[in-house]
Amino acid sequence: MELQVTIEVWKSRSWYVARIPELDFVSQGNDPEEAKRNVQEVARMQLDEMRNMGTLRDYLEECGFTFQDNVVVPQTEMISCEKSLVTV
Repeated sequence: MELQVTIEVWKSRSWYVARIPELDFVSQGNDPEEAKRNVQEVARMQLDEMRNMGTLRDYLEECGFTFQDNVVVPQTEMISCEKSLVTV
């Protein structure tokens, strides 16, 4: 099964943090590429475990995915991301 997801990468002090917001998975690494590889591995391991437990479809539906002819389709799509100042 293949899922199209977004991977965000953040710099946090001396670590890089990668996040898949659609699945709420997070990992870290020493550089951006390692952080991305690590979060992809987290996703593979977690989704494999859910498949083995029989909860994968329910989890993906909770995360906003639907199934059409055995294809997993995201129902949301990031269309913009920007840094902005907010006055508080």
